[in-house]
Amino acid sequence: VQLQAFGGGLVQAGGSLKLSCAYSGFTFEDYHIAWFRQAPGKAPEGVSCIRGSDGYTMYLNSVKGRFTISNDNAKNTVYLQMNSLKPEDTANYYCAADRTVCYGVNYWGKGTLVTVSS
Repeated sequence: VQLQAFGGGLVQAGGSLKLSCAYSGFTFEDYHIAWFRQAPGKAPEGVSCIRGSDGYTMYLNSVKGRFTISNDNAKNTVYLQMNSLKPEDTANYYCAADRTVCYGVNYWGKGTLVTVSS
């Protein structure tokens, strides 16, 4: 099983970024895939999750209405579209997969850094 996050970068407040999580070694429908983030000096937090069996999605309250998680089965990629970015969204973002629950971590990949300037 492998997961790898891509797409981070530097963006101004109010801007947008689209992160990609390329996965392999498992069937999407059997897993939950989540995006986590960890800001410097802070604990990791779950940002969004998608349940492979039915596409059910969950979001951290502070990103609801701004972030959208989606999956492209053909590309084995889960996306996180991030709009109206705020400086407090600055963090290392990584994706993880779990067979049982959203925000569980059976497998995780190397992250991608998102920096939002004010």
